[in-house]
Amino acid sequence: MDPTKFQPPEAKLHFLDYWRVIRIRKAIIITVFLITAIIATAVTFILPESYASTTRIKVESDGLDIQGMTQAATSMAGFDPYFIQTTFEIMQSQLVLSNVIAKLNLNTEWGKKYFNGETLKSSETLEILKGRMSLAPVRNTKLIAITVYSDDRNEAAVLANAIAEAYKDYRFESRRQLTAKGLESMEEQFNAQEQQIQMVQTNVEKLRRELGISGDFANASAPMPTLNYNELQALHGQEIESEKVYAELKVQLEKLREMSPDKLRDVLPTVVNDGALGGLLDQFHEAQRKIAALKIDYSPDNLNVVRVQTLIDTLDRQINDRVAGIMTGMESQVSSKKAALDSLVEQVNAAKQKDQEEATKNQPYYDKKRELEQMLDMHKLVYSKIQAEKLDAEIPKTSVAQITDYAEPGKAPVRPNKTVNITLGLVFGLIMGLGLAFFIEYLDTSVKTIDDVERTFQAAVLGVIPQNIGYLVEEGVESKHAEAYRVLRTNLLFSRKDEKLNTIVVVSAGAGEGKSTTAINLATVFAQAGARILIVDSDLRRPTLHKLFKVSNNLGLTNYLLKQNTLPEIIQTSSVPNLDFMASGKLPNSSMGILGSAQMKEMISELKQRYDFIFFDSPPILGVSDASILASEVDLVMQVIQYRRYPQPMTIRAKQMIEKVGGNFAGIVLNNINMSQDEGYYYYSGYYHDYYYSRNPLEQEAATKTVVAAGGTGADLKKKS
Repeated sequence: MDPTKFQPPEAKLHFLDYWRVIRIRKAIIITVFLITAIIATAVTFILPESYASTTRIKVESDGLDIQGMTQAATSMAGFDPYFIQTTFEIMQSQLVLSNVIAKLNLNTEWGKKYFNGETLKSSETLEILKGRMSLAPVRNTKLIAITVYSDDRNEAAVLANAIAEAYKDYRFESRRQLTAKGLESMEEQFNAQEQQIQMVQTNVEKLRRELGISGDFANASAPMPTLNYNELQALHGQEIESEKVYAELKVQLEKLREMSPDKLRDVLPTVVNDGALGGLLDQFHEAQRKIAALKIDYSPDNLNVVRVQTLIDTLDRQINDRVAGIMTGMESQVSSKKAALDSLVEQVNAAKQKDQEEATKNQPYYDKKRELEQMLDMHKLVYSKIQAEKLDAEIPKTSVAQITDYAEPGKAPVRPNKTVNITLGLVFGLIMGLGLAFFIEYLDTSVKTIDDVERTFQAAVLGVIPQNIGYLVEEGVESKHAEAYRVLRTNLLFSRKDEKLNTIVVVSAGAGEGKSTTAINLATVFAQAGARILIVDSDLRRPTLHKLFKVSNNLGLTNYLLKQNTLPEIIQTSSVPNLDFMASGKLPNSSMGILGSAQMKEMISELKQRYDFIFFDSPPILGVSDASILASEVDLVMQVIQYRRYPQPMTIRAKQMIEKVGGNFAGIVLNNINMSQDEGYYYYSGYYHDYYYSRNPLEQEAATKTVVAAGGTGADLKKKS
C-alpha cells in the first residue's frame, strides 16, 4: 500500500452518521430531555387553573331591512377580512371595554381580589381584561366568538356576556350619532342653498328688465329664433328645390348651346313643348319631300320647283327665329330661377344673422336663468334627501350586532392543558437534546471516523483499536484484544514497499493517545508470530515501558548513546518469547540531543541486523523534537490518533512535521474506539475477532506463520481458513 497514492473516500452523509452521533451523545440527549420534561411537568402542575366561557355575536355592516328612498338595491357583500379585523380591534378598544369595566366595577373588584384591596387604574384594568380575551371568527359566517378566561367560572361567563353587550350598545349608538350628524349637515346645506337661490333670482329679474325680454322669450331657457323651426325648415326646403331646378335648367341650357343649329332644331322640340316650332318643322319636312319629288321630274328652273324652294327658305328662317326665341326664353328662365334662389338664401341668412345678434345680446340673461334652474333642481334634491333620511330613521334596521349565544360558566378548567403541555415539553426536550448533541458534535473537530481520517490526512488507516485495551504482555496470546493488533500487524506488513524496512517508530500528536500501548502490543503480536522483535523506549522525557515490563530503568538507550555500556548489556529479555526490550535509561541534563547523534544511527543499523523488527516508542511529536529526529532516522513512521481526543488541526500538524523531516509515513492507527457506541467499527475488530477465534488455536497460529512467511495478504489468511 502506497500512502502517497491513497485515494480517500468521498464524504457522504448517511443515516448511520446521525445514529452514531445520537448513540455517542445519548447522555446529553437524555439529560436535556429529562430536565425539560421535569420542568414542563412541574410548571404545568404549578400554574393556576383557568376556566373559559364563550359568547358568540353576529356583526353586520350598517344597513336597512327596507331600502331607503334614495338607496338602490345592492347585492349581498362578500366576506371582508378588513371589517372582521376592525371589529376585533374595536372590541378590544377602550371605547367598548371601558363600559364593561364601569358596569362591573372591575377597578375595585379586581383590586380587592388580586392587589390587596388597592383600587386599580382604568388603564391597568383594561390591559388585564384584554389579556384575558380571545377573539376568533367562526369560519364562513359573520359570527365572532368572544372567549374570556378566569380562575372563577362565573366571572368568565359574566365578562364574556358584558363585552358582547357593550359592543352591541356601541354599534347602535355609533349609528344613531352618525345619522343625526348627517341630517344636521344636510339641513345646513339646504338653508345655505335657499339664500343663494334668492340672490340669483334677483339677478335674473334685473337682467330681464335691462335687456327688454318679455313674453315667451322671458320664459324660454335659451334665446328664441326669429323664424320658428317649421318656417326655417320650409325655407330650407324651398332653397334646396330652387337650387335643384336652377341647376337642371342651367345644365340643359349649356348642352343646347353646344349643339349645331341643325341638330338643335331637331332636339329642341323634345326639350321644350312648343307647338309653333313643331308645326314649322312639319311644314319644312313636307316641303323638302315635295321638292325632292319635283326635282326628279323637273329642272331646278321649273316654276313649281322654284315655288317650293321659296317656301322651304321661308320656313327655314321662321324655324331659326323660333329656335332663337325659345333659347332666349330658356336663358331668361334660368336667370329668373337664379335670382329667386339668391333672394331666398339672402332671406335665410338675414334671419340667422338677426337671431345670432339677439342671442349674443340676451345670452347673460339665459345663462343666469339656467344657473338658477340648476340650483333649484339641487335644492329639491337636498330636500328630498332630507325627507328620505328622516323616513329611513324611522324604518326598522337590521341588527348590526346581535348576540346569538350567551356564555355559560365552564364545567372544567381549560388551562393549563396538562396533556398537551407535558407532551409539548417531552417533544421540545427531545428536540433540544438532539439539537444540543448535534451542536456539540459540530463544535467537536476531533477525529471521529475512519472516513474523517482518510479524507483529512490523505493516508490509510492501518488499524482500529477498541477501547479499554490491556497489555498483551500480561494477557497472553489468548487475549480477546489481540486480534485488533494482528489486523494492524498484517496491514503494516503489506504497507511496506521493501521487506528491509523493519525499524518502526510509533508517534502521536499529544500525550495520552496510546502510542506506548500500541507500540508494546504490536511488538507482542509480532513476537507471538515468531519474529525476533526489539522494542526500544526512546521517550527520554517520560519513559514508561520499563514499568510495564517490570524491570529497572538504570541501564538503557542513553547509556549506549553516551558510550557507557554495550548493546548486550542494555538489551533485556521479556516474558514473551522472541520479544526483547531496551529501556530508556537515565538522561543527563547535558545530553538532550543524543537521539540525533551518529551513535544513534550506528545503533539502529546494528539492530537491523540482529532483529526482524525494531519498534521505537517516542514522546509526543508536538511536544519535543525527539520524535521528529526519530522519524527521520527509522524506516517507517506510524501515527496513533486517539478517537475524539484532540482537534484535527493538531493531528494534521503532527503528520506534516513527520513529512517535513523526511519520515516515511506508513499510516495511521485509530485508537480507543468505543465499539458499543460506534457500531460501524465492529467490522474492523469484532467481526474479525469472532471469525478468528471460532477456529482451533493451533490452526490460527499455523495460518498466521504461513501468511507472514509467504508475504501474503489478509485475504490469503481468510482463504486458508
